[in-house]
Amino acid sequence: MTASGTATVRAHANIALAKYWGKADVVKNLPAVPSLSLTLDGMRTTTRVTFDPGLSADELELGGAPQLGKPLARATKLLNEVRALAGVSTFARIHSHNDFPTASGLASSASGFAALALAAVSALELPLSRDRVSALARAASASAARSLYGGYVELGASAESAARVAPPEHWPLCMLVAVTSEAAKDTGSTDGMQHTARTSPYYSSWVSDAPRLFAEVKAAVLAKDFERLAVAAEQSALAMHASMLAASPALIYFRPATLAVIEAVRAARRSGTPACFTIDAGPHVKVLVEPASAESLRRALSGVEGVLRVLESAPGPDAARVSAQLPELDP
Repeated sequence: MTASGTATVRAHANIALAKYWGKADVVKNLPAVPSLSLTLDGMRTTTRVTFDPGLSADELELGGAPQLGKPLARATKLLNEVRALAGVSTFARIHSHNDFPTASGLASSASGFAALALAAVSALELPLSRDRVSALARAASASAARSLYGGYVELGASAESAARVAPPEHWPLCMLVAVTSEAAKDTGSTDGMQHTARTSPYYSSWVSDAPRLFAEVKAAVLAKDFERLAVAAEQSALAMHASMLAASPALIYFRPATLAVIEAVRAARRSGTPACFTIDAGPHVKVLVEPASAESLRRALSGVEGVLRVLESAPGPDAARVSAQLPELDP
């Protein structure tokens, strides 16, 4: 059965405060550990999906550049699941645009697959719950499950979909992102997780301790206890990277500027600024800070050698359908 339809969706990147690293089930793409993230208003993916009976295959354009190989295959896999639910066989044209660096450790796959899942479902007018769309996105990229929701979001170990912990207004912290590279990372997250699980003697310790750190982060968020959050979030990030560093060969995502920013954040905290860092599988450092201290800390981080620029974001909203009249997606 053929069908036609189009929809444009905007989804926001999320940054995990309690980290996700490792898979309980590789085939189903289920996470090995629980995670908790903050969705960011200032880092967005906008995706338009058009089901067109005239197409002979799916097409993907990212940032104006046609995509083939693995990126297209991952998108087609998600579209196949949506087509199966809708009972249609029509191929789709995907136009997607990130307003932040892609595939460099800034969670572009999270916002990208969240936007793609919701846009495809919306284009075919499937009456699915947000929870079900979150599960579709998770099958493509586990962290994408969290980008369906705004604010503070959790994804449990082996969970099919994410769930909201608290809305954006619950604790309107500011996140600063110290960008240290514009390049795509050498080892993607999926490959990195599998390599760590196979070769790192620290991986089992990471998996066993991650639930404790997740519980600490969640309790701190709900209580709006910054000091408690700082301890748990930083330990979660560094424990995750420790498991990677112990892999053979080691997975080293840090750059000199990564360590310099960590030291700058620690120095700021010693001087009384409420700030803490987290680092995903990439060289950038994300820094949570109380809004009143955001501007002074942003200036300090901008002065760190190797920092290209500092992005600033408040907590972001749910992924949502938007007007198709978006200049960056116009043909």
